[in-house]
Amino acid sequence: MDVMGDKATLFESGRFVQPSGEEPTRDELSEMGDAAEEVRLGLAAQGGDAEAASVLGALLLRRGDLDGAEPHLRAATAAGDRAAANNLGVLLHQRGYPEEAAGWWRIAAVAGSAAAAHALGRYHRERGDEPAAEYWLRQSAEQGHVLGAYALADLLEHRGDVGAEHWMRAAAERGHREAAYRLARALDRRAGREDGSAADNAVAEAEQWYRQAAARGHRRAALHLGAILEKRGELKEAGRWYLTSAKDGEPRAACALGFLLRDAGDTESAAVWWLRAAQEGDGNAANALGALHAERGETQTAERWYRAALDAGDDNGAYNLGLLCAEQGRTAQAEQWYRRAAYAGHREAANALAILLLQGGDATGAEPWFSKAAEAGSVDAAFNLGILYAGRGEEATALCWYERAAAAGHTEAALQVGIARLREGEEQEAERHLRCAAGGGSAEAAYRLAALLDARRPPEPAHELGEIVHEKTECEEWYERAASQGHRRAQVRVGMLAAARGDVVEAARWYRAAAEAGSRNGAFNLGLLLAREGSEPEAAVWWARAADAGHGRAALRLALVYARRGELAEGQRWADRAVELGPAEVAERAGRLRDALREELSA
Repeated sequence: MDVMGDKATLFESGRFVQPSGEEPTRDELSEMGDAAEEVRLGLAAQGGDAEAASVLGALLLRRGDLDGAEPHLRAATAAGDRAAANNLGVLLHQRGYPEEAAGWWRIAAVAGSAAAAHALGRYHRERGDEPAAEYWLRQSAEQGHVLGAYALADLLEHRGDVGAEHWMRAAAERGHREAAYRLARALDRRAGREDGSAADNAVAEAEQWYRQAAARGHRRAALHLGAILEKRGELKEAGRWYLTSAKDGEPRAACALGFLLRDAGDTESAAVWWLRAAQEGDGNAANALGALHAERGETQTAERWYRAALDAGDDNGAYNLGLLCAEQGRTAQAEQWYRRAAYAGHREAANALAILLLQGGDATGAEPWFSKAAEAGSVDAAFNLGILYAGRGEEATALCWYERAAAAGHTEAALQVGIARLREGEEQEAERHLRCAAGGGSAEAAYRLAALLDARRPPEPAHELGEIVHEKTECEEWYERAASQGHRRAQVRVGMLAAARGDVVEAARWYRAAAEAGSRNGAFNLGLLLAREGSEPEAAVWWARAADAGHGRAALRLALVYARRGELAEGQRWADRAVELGPAEVAERAGRLRDALREELSA
């Protein structure tokens, strides 16, 4: 209800004279204006002006002066002012007379007051009378009352009524920030149930409503908006919304801001926000602080924060305590914490507990925990079950668990499935799994994939003049990837391919890398390369290393070297070693050489 009148006239009347030489402040002017307005309204109300009495009652009610407001509101109500009837209901409700308040709200609502209809609807809902609540809230909402629209949407949503979204949207469009937030949450849930463009549209609209609610100061909306932006890679803006939400007291936003700062390399600032969130009861932040102190070697402080996380209801606290105890060799305590988290449904704790039991020789006790973790979605547990069954010789069951883990992206599980399919002759399936494992970083998978492709490779095409034209194939690329990851057999193979195309330096580099890592084939091939380049003494050193590791051909080469030098006894010793190591062809040649050397020595 608008109040008419020229406030400037009151000021000019001299009724509120300021001390000379002192200008009134803006706050003082406002207070004086309110006082002047109250005096004017009081005079008008005494003269029987119902509208003035209604406005004066509302002014006093807002100020909290219930005793002063009541007579004015009752007088205006008696004169038929519906706004006064609504405000009288508010006053009586504050005094603790809800039934009498409802009576006045009903009078005002029937007279067309949307605010009174909203209040009356809230009154009936508090008493469990949902039909009456819906009737009055709908009256309020249909008159454009934003609080009525929101309250109606809340009631309908509680009942699962599809009409809830319409009224939630209506309230949001009129600026109700909680309605905007809840509408965004509903759209988020819808996006999770739908696919394709429908889901994308729901996500995009949800972001818009989160943004509107956040702009109006809704801290949880700011948190969700920050999460959306972070997921999209817009970290700077995400950080701003997290900061806004955190400053408004949202601990989850403070925690998220901490992780954002940590990822940016600012660990100290991250710790400040984690501390703030943890002190407000955020278990995730407490766990992060625990991990930070654990990395610094401050185990006692780390344990304190992990316990704080557990006290906050975060089962990760118990799991992290188990990890901390396991690292310190406190196996019994680690098992205790793992069990606590595992019984609470923590799947990685169940997997860790099973590993601990398995390491202690209790395979029977480990199996159900592996199963529980795997059924709950732990990929590592599924892989570990595969290992457990493979160790028992139950290959079919093991393969089932390997396949389950591989389907979830477990690299080593994909390798095991690939190897199993190779044994069964299913090359296409083997290749598919080996590619997954190799792409995930498995050097062994890269080598086996290269070997599979190598076996299919046609002969090198010949040049017109009879020269071999070499083009790097896919299998060579996989060999090189495995070799660069330290796979010794791949290093030998890359060396052989380099030698075949005449690149002696590259071949020697890879042979040497393999040999120094313990590959007897690498050492033997390096010896051959050095011998061809005229460095037989150095070649003999590598052949000796290969022969000592069980390489028969290397032993035969050494026997020949010493025989040529005239060191017959040493040559005979290496010939004996070659006969012992084999293979058959080498053993036969080494035997003939050994017999010849014996004849020379006995002559």
